[in-house]
Amino acid sequence: MRVFDFLRDENSRNEWYILSNGGVVQEMAHIANGRDTGNCVSLLRVNSANSSQTNMLILQYSCTDPTASFVIYAIVDIVAMNVVLNGGDPNYVALLPSGFAILPDGSSGSTGSGMADAGGSSGGSLLTVAFQILVDSIPTAKLSLGSVATVNNLIACTVERIKVSLSCENA
Repeated sequence: MRVFDFLRDENSRNEWYILSNGGVVQEMAHIANGRDTGNCVSLLRVNSANSSQTNMLILQYSCTDPTASFVIYAIVDIVAMNVVLNGGDPNYVALLPSGFAILPDGSSGSTGSGMADAGGSSGGSLLTVAFQILVDSIPTAKLSLGSVATVNNLIACTVERIKVSLSCENA
């Protein structure tokens, strides 16, 4: 649950989300989806620390149950989101979802929900990271080595930031 809460919370997002560039993340809308407070859809705004950069919106879906937790998000165009929020057709909003799947690692201290067991110890988590990134707007374009290196670096930096922020020793 600690990993799930860390990844879904807008207040800790700039600790791991490289594309926020140190900007402040603010939740603009929160729609609950069930009894657990972690099960929701949120609209987040990243207010850039650099005033010359455009602010971005992030549509985020998070859910948790005793078997797994997910945090899925996509950057959305501000103009397109305003059209949808004003009753426009959501089919014209391009989404490239990215996110995380968090599962208990099955260690002896882990209960199904990733919470501490009666003995007070907590198990670990298996974190799967997935990014969808538009590298080239031309569908037939070939993937360059530079693009692969950039995406690989983005994934490695994101995972490292998560490990450091959560003080992971055995990751």
